[in-house]
Amino acid sequence: MQRVASETTPYNPSMRILIANDDGYLAPGLAALVKACEGLGELDVVAPEQNASGTSNSLTLNRGLSVYTAANGHRYINGTPSDCVHLALFGLLEHRPDLVVSGINQGANMGDDTLYSGTVAAAMEGFLFGIPAIAFSQVQKGWTNVDAAGRVARSVIEHVLRDPPAAPHYLLNVNIPNRPDADHLPRRITRLGRRHASEPVIRQVSPRGDTLYWIGPAGDAREAGPGTDFHATSNGEVSITPLHVDLTDHARLPEWREWASKAPG
Repeated sequence: MQRVASETTPYNPSMRILIANDDGYLAPGLAALVKACEGLGELDVVAPEQNASGTSNSLTLNRGLSVYTAANGHRYINGTPSDCVHLALFGLLEHRPDLVVSGINQGANMGDDTLYSGTVAAAMEGFLFGIPAIAFSQVQKGWTNVDAAGRVARSVIEHVLRDPPAAPHYLLNVNIPNRPDADHLPRRITRLGRRHASEPVIRQVSPRGDTLYWIGPAGDAREAGPGTDFHATSNGEVSITPLHVDLTDHARLPEWREWASKAPG
């Protein structure tokens, strides 16, 4: 646990922020996000032991989970990002956090990516239990200009704390271009775009003669017009997408009700 209070911060030092990610507890993006949150209150870091990208909202139910403490006091778990937040909320923390933040991810989480993203899932786990949450990602991999991304994260967090959104229960997905001036870029409220289908799987034969299959790269952007996260980041803007978890097809519910009324018998 890390408790930091700055004399210049306008926030209550009792503010509690839970920080997680999916790239693992040693990831540079996590270090940048922790640094970005310093001075905002009491920080707790609970992250996966290893890279857990693409694990989505999965929880580990077939084995027990172990919790370890790193030299810097951060805790890490041999599980998924959702495991980390779930264990923090219901087994590790003495007090409920006021905010859950996740990232900074190595690579974009836009469009269809959000369904698979462990970064978004960690934030969503907090959101599911009524805690405001924000996921942060850099558009390109490689951790270039991650400090600038951290400054963006700090600014976004300061904004929601100083001027809370009308909906106090929110889930934001933030994608940041890898630029040294990222903290000076315009910010755009966006919707999710769409990708083309993934590239074909990659087939290989191991040295022992076993056939292995690797999931292919994500497809290129298919729906990337104005208003989408893809469009914003490609035009040098920080994309902020409000998310929710209701997957109901509300627009077509009347059609489905009519269809169901025609069921035989």
